[in-house]
Amino acid sequence: MADGTANLNADDYIQPHNIEAEQALLGALLVNNEVYDRVSAIISDSHFYDPVHGRIYDIAAQKIQKNTLASPVTLKAFLENDEGLKELGGPAYLARLAGSAISLFAARDYAQLIYDLAIRRQLIEIGREISAKAASVEVDSEPAAQIVEAEQALYQLGEKGQAERGFQSFLRSVSDAVAIANQAYQHGGGLSGISTGLKDLDNRLGGLHPSDLLILAGRPSMGKTALVTNIAFNVAKAHKRGIKTDGSEGTIDGGVVGFFSLEMSSDQLATRILSEASRVPSENLRRGNLTEEEFRRFVEAAKELERCPLYIDDTPALPINAVHARARRLKRQHGLDLLIVDYLQLLRPASAKDSRVNEVSEITQGLKAIAKELDIPVIALSQLSRQVENREDKRPQLSDLRESGSIEQDADSVMFVFREEYYREREKPGDDNVEAMMKWQDDMSRLHGKAEVIIGKQRHGPIGTVELSFEGQFTKFGNLAKPHQVSGDW
Repeated sequence: MADGTANLNADDYIQPHNIEAEQALLGALLVNNEVYDRVSAIISDSHFYDPVHGRIYDIAAQKIQKNTLASPVTLKAFLENDEGLKELGGPAYLARLAGSAISLFAARDYAQLIYDLAIRRQLIEIGREISAKAASVEVDSEPAAQIVEAEQALYQLGEKGQAERGFQSFLRSVSDAVAIANQAYQHGGGLSGISTGLKDLDNRLGGLHPSDLLILAGRPSMGKTALVTNIAFNVAKAHKRGIKTDGSEGTIDGGVVGFFSLEMSSDQLATRILSEASRVPSENLRRGNLTEEEFRRFVEAAKELERCPLYIDDTPALPINAVHARARRLKRQHGLDLLIVDYLQLLRPASAKDSRVNEVSEITQGLKAIAKELDIPVIALSQLSRQVENREDKRPQLSDLRESGSIEQDADSVMFVFREEYYREREKPGDDNVEAMMKWQDDMSRLHGKAEVIIGKQRHGPIGTVELSFEGQFTKFGNLAKPHQVSGDW
């Protein structure tokens, strides 16, 4: 069908398509391989209505990506035994395609037409599936779950141009891996993800990687919320849009941040971030006890924050499917490059479970699914069990995670915030014990203003400890200058 319309009166839809447009675009590609650079950001082989055309485009794309010629002659060897091509006349069909080529300048318009018709076909398919599932009344198929599935399918179609991903060739996976390595190389090495704004943490993690679930855990008062708000502010503050390496427009530095604050209200969280940005103690902000200089810094920090793409949702006790839906909506409306959840034990499962372990398992699997579907890093804060307090060495470890099985299994990285100063401060000896007091003072001097991020698990690199500075009055973590480093580097 040439005009792409559908017979809506018939039960069996005529799928929207335009064979002539597909033939003309493929002909132009085989005559002039530069066409690929103009259309590759718009269409893929899955958007062609005729599966033979899709296979021709895929093989041509592979050859062009390897900097080799894609022409009717070079493609002939790869398609001689293709049964679908034989029905169209065999390798001679490739020559006929070249004969129907369009101009280089019209290629993008033809590619857009092919893409739009493919989207229409997928919309029809999604509509059929929604209708069929809604008509099938089953005990394990709740309407609320069907709505979430429909929204997910429509999101993927709108965002990525395909409702279902399915299998993809190893070549495409290799190309993605090369693109990630190239991005790290362009950053001067060591960083392929979003920068946290903390140099040593970036060096150890390689930045925050898309599709990763990172767990940040710690006992109360260790500063895990402070650290994650610091990261959120650093990422949002550095946000820049531009043309990415694949030619599309999007985030090239920093990112848009979504923050689910289930424990603190949005104004409390904003106060923390303002305290860090203005370097005014948070208790002074709450009391309004500010000097003229502090108030000036506070106003300047507030103006800077107004421009930061940081979105806060402080709805309590959200179910994991609601988090998924809201994150998906935020990405569609404003973009989303990093999602933060404070903290995962305050989330609820989509439906009641027979045990808390199974509930937490559904939540962590849901967070990982968000990271993969939206192709963003997700940082989730987690509590630690009290058994940490019973040990002489208070440094946390993986077994200290509450419901650690599912959290440890689903996470790509697990990090712990630890401040030994907090514990040593509570071990102050009596004034009559001079020797113990001197040792305590030495320890406090050595530990003052220092914190550790202990990486207990990391799929992309080694585990270990990263030392950071910590200014409690501003709830601010920062880079810790080492003796061998020049102050100008920080």
